[in-house]
Amino acid sequence: MIEDKVMRKLFLGFIQIHILHHAKAEPIYGKWMLEELQHHGYRMSAGTLYPLLHSMEQEGLLQKQDRLVDGKIRKYYTTTSSGGRVLEEARQKAYELFKEIKEE
Repeated sequence: MIEDKVMRKLFLGFIQIHILHHAKAEPIYGKWMLEELQHHGYRMSAGTLYPLLHSMEQEGLLQKQDRLVDGKIRKYYTTTSSGGRVLEEARQKAYELFKEIKEE
């Protein structure tokens, strides 16, 4: 259905903003981010999130650090300075959009 495709595209943008927001506040890892997104009503599989995190790293928005946790390597992501600039611009644009489309 075309509406599903459009909504998915929109939500992926929202999700990227959400990731940048949390990764700026503190290092995040995939499983935690999946739970955080679910808390906000997003249903996303690990098979969708992990490639998204990887592409955001490739685009220079996130940086990754491997840490040993309970005998396993866990990838932690933090927002880069470029990611921080993108986040700030997205915040401003989202705020302007919200003011325009909110119900009165």
